Amino acid sequence: MSSERVNRVAEAIRQEVARILQLELKDPRIGFVTITHVRLTADLQHATVYFSLLEGHGDPKGTEAGLKSAQGYIRKLVGERLRLRLTPEIRFRADPSVAENIRFGKLLSDLVNKPEEPHA
Repeated sequence: MSSERVNRVAEAIRQEVARILQLELKDPRIGFVTITHVRLTADLQHATVYFSLLEGHGDPKGTEAGLKSAQGYIRKLVGERLRLRLTPEIRFRADPSVAENIRFGKLLSDLVNKPEEPHA
């Protein structure tokens, strides 16, 4: 299967899952979630959906548990809306790269804003 098709389907799944989380799920464990990207196997059987949380808004473990409990419902809705022959099995994972980028940005900002020390 072409990688272009895999990428298109992965992006469609990302958009649909984001829409479902924003408008249809009412689980209090799922807060301000952003779907960062989707990794889809070449045979379109398994999709790993990566998410990040707005800093200070929720617990990644609790959010992951809420998403895991809703993954069957989310898969059903994605299958209905995208009309794929086989709907991929969906797994959710916290995306650590977003938190690392924020931390790295703060470190750089601290370095830039640090007052210069006089040289002896």
